[in-house]
Amino acid sequence: MKTLNPLTDIQLIRAFQDGDSTALEELINRYKDKIYSSIFFLVKDKYLAEDLFQDVFIKVIDTLRNNRYTEEGKFLPWALRIAHNLCVDYFRKVKRAPAIKTSDNRDIFEVINVYEDAADRNIMQGQSHTRIRAMLDMLPEEQREVIVLRHFADMSFKDIAKITDCSINTALGRMRYGLINLRKMMMEKQIAL
Repeated sequence: MKTLNPLTDIQLIRAFQDGDSTALEELINRYKDKIYSSIFFLVKDKYLAEDLFQDVFIKVIDTLRNNRYTEEGKFLPWALRIAHNLCVDYFRKVKRAPAIKTSDNRDIFEVINVYEDAADRNIMQGQSHTRIRAMLDMLPEEQREVIVLRHFADMSFKDIAKITDCSINTALGRMRYGLINLRKMMMEKQIAL
């Protein structure tokens, strides 16, 4: 069995287009956590996020099979843009904006790999993640979205600007104001992470 891990995204795409289905599997495994986390953080519903995640890869597969992929070397930003657009389409379809709420359901921090150390450290990390999630939920949607895409999906501001359909300066401003608002909340609630 050949290893596909050292191949670039574009090499994997070409291999898939040439009939190697394991190349697509490698691409999905490479980016599934970032794409799913971004979707989940926008829709805040595990089952809806899973459905939208599958829809993203259905669109990806269709586009690749029909040789319509033109984003050479930028697979992750392209896939995240598809995910973002599907989330927006979903909320338009149900004619409501994403609800800002806190919940005790599984959240993004359960999806992100957290190294398991001592039990007390896990408890403290869980409490910190819950606090961060609650504070992020209180931010305006535009600020929250930029922070999620930057910190959880590791995207550049250029890619964030494309996905959110705004200028780079606007994305930077949203990030700045989001962080300012988070700091204010931490000071008001005397939260130390």
